[in-house]
Amino acid sequence: MNSILDNNAALAAQVSDIAEVAGYLWQRGWAERNGGNISVNVTELMDKSANNLLAFAQVQLPGTFKALANNFFYVTGTGKRMRYVAAKPMENGCIIRINASGDAYDIIADNNIAPTSELPSHISMHNYMRAVKGRNTKVVCHTHPTDLVALTHKKEFLEPNVLGHLLWSMIPETRIIVPLGLGIVPYNVPGTMNLANATIEQLDKHDVVMWEKHGCLAVGDDIIETFDMIDTLSKSAQIYLCAKQAGFEPECMSKTQMDELAVYFKLPE
Repeated sequence: MNSILDNNAALAAQVSDIAEVAGYLWQRGWAERNGGNISVNVTELMDKSANNLLAFAQVQLPGTFKALANNFFYVTGTGKRMRYVAAKPMENGCIIRINASGDAYDIIADNNIAPTSELPSHISMHNYMRAVKGRNTKVVCHTHPTDLVALTHKKEFLEPNVLGHLLWSMIPETRIIVPLGLGIVPYNVPGTMNLANATIEQLDKHDVVMWEKHGCLAVGDDIIETFDMIDTLSKSAQIYLCAKQAGFEPECMSKTQMDELAVYFKLPE
């Protein structure tokens, strides 16, 4: 069977990047069993012939997402493990095409693999970023970083900006690489639109969101960059937890020091 990637070097390169990140998520221990999911808007990488591809199946969406009409996405498959996405991305994910009305999608390549059960959440976020924020955000990446999830079990860290500012203060790079800080969403049942809608509220101000006792989600224009944001936050969490395990409270960077970084690197305040 021919792959949609065979004559499309740009699309093949994008799928290769997705596979690379899926491998990182597994290697970090953030993707137990089928934990986590990825969606990437690949519309700009598709050639005109993609519109003529036959569909394996058409599925209704739980709403109308007009900003995504006729868009194409690579999406990891439901029940698929990230370690297998890393090895064989087109056998553990699919490319879907949103219809012209924005209320349904076709599975067009390479195999008839149902996308992640959290696809409605992903589509809602992609639509929000484009229609409301005016950003052509291409990536939604969700994973389960052990250290970050552990910190959401402490009630005071669930208050707005508390955990984000703490992680900023562990190492200068975190303030630079995650300039919009960290949003917090109280616990919701995974895969529900309640969780999606609560996340969208946080995406109004942040590019990375923690789901209490569950995981982390990042949006951006590049799959590697979304991984880097989560990875950098994880490094800060590790520094904090290492200090606590050593028996002392970390001193943390001061607000003045973090403000200096914001001025020097022209970061949002």
